[in-house]
Amino acid sequence: MLKKIIVGVIILSVVIGIPLARKHFKADRSKAVDVEKVTMHSIKASILASGQLIHETQVQLSSEVIGKVTQLFVAEGDTVKKGQLVLTIDDENFKAAVEQQQAAVDQQLIAIDRQKKVLENLQSQWYRKKDLFEHKLLDKDAYEALTNQYEVAKIDLKGSYEQLKQVQATLDQSKDRLSKTQVVSPIDGTITSLDIKQGETAISGTTNIAGSSLMTIADPNTMLAEVNVDEADIAHVELGQQAEIIAISYPGQSLTGVVESIASSAKIVPGRQSLSFSVKLKLVENDKVNLRPGMSCRAEVFTEGDQSLLSVPVRSIIVKEDKEKSQVKNFVFTYDNGSTHKVEIETGISDDDFQQITSGLAEGQSIITGPDKILRHLKDGDKVVKNADSTQPKDKISQ
Repeated sequence: MLKKIIVGVIILSVVIGIPLARKHFKADRSKAVDVEKVTMHSIKASILASGQLIHETQVQLSSEVIGKVTQLFVAEGDTVKKGQLVLTIDDENFKAAVEQQQAAVDQQLIAIDRQKKVLENLQSQWYRKKDLFEHKLLDKDAYEALTNQYEVAKIDLKGSYEQLKQVQATLDQSKDRLSKTQVVSPIDGTITSLDIKQGETAISGTTNIAGSSLMTIADPNTMLAEVNVDEADIAHVELGQQAEIIAISYPGQSLTGVVESIASSAKIVPGRQSLSFSVKLKLVENDKVNLRPGMSCRAEVFTEGDQSLLSVPVRSIIVKEDKEKSQVKNFVFTYDNGSTHKVEIETGISDDDFQQITSGLAEGQSIITGPDKILRHLKDGDKVVKNADSTQPKDKISQ
């Protein structure tokens, strides 16, 4: 009888104990977490920006005179040299203007020669009359009349020289306009855009109407990435900083660049709520791929060099926003003998994987880095077990 009682107790214990054990084991495994040490890591801080590729050296040719394009010597994609004739504009009216002004100059020169002869004659008479007047052989009125005539002749000749300057300047202007009917390339480069055809009328000025732009010439060997940096990040960008640039057309090929210029004023970029600053990155090497202006690109500008800093994985940081105080606080959970402790931290620079810790943790402490589905629901003092499995880097968690 006693034996039966003992066996019954054992069976009952097993029946009750197995579910409890399973429940306990399941509870423990549901809080299995990844644990890592707080260590020193090399961090290279950077900011991300996007934009497009442009030519560093690029000119847009516009006509300085109005006229019909009579000859076009280039096509889009052609290579040209500095000073090479690219098109001509009808010069008939401009030649006529030059001939007319040349005739005016010639007439003025003839008039000056005539006045010189008159002045020489008056000067000779004046010297003779002066001698007679000094010897009282000529009355005063006659002498003064000749003197006045002589002085007026000198003034007239001076005025004729001034008139010559005016007609000569008009002639020079006409010649300059005539020369502008021969349009030449101001740089060595490639025709990237041809905006006019033979027979169309070229319009002077910079208005956005047909004929105002003739063509665009650019040096293909000089390329820039013009990116838009958010106003929150622009304070960290400085001239000479290194950058890694990826053209969207070549996602697997990164290019090296250097910050060459930073805009002094912000602008509104379509599709963005905040203001942006234009930053130009000079490509150090662009012969790896066939880059074209207008290609979209992404850039990572390295604002600080490699530094060995106390840091934790980015995925371990919990970001909590206090809307009432307009503050954002960062936390991590430390691991200590199966228990968790929520610790507020202060952060510094970061890269894609690690975040610098400036306050709140010490080197060698154990922190919980995941999994996300457990980390986001942890509370201070929760019981957890270590998970031997590794996790992949993820973004910061918000709660």
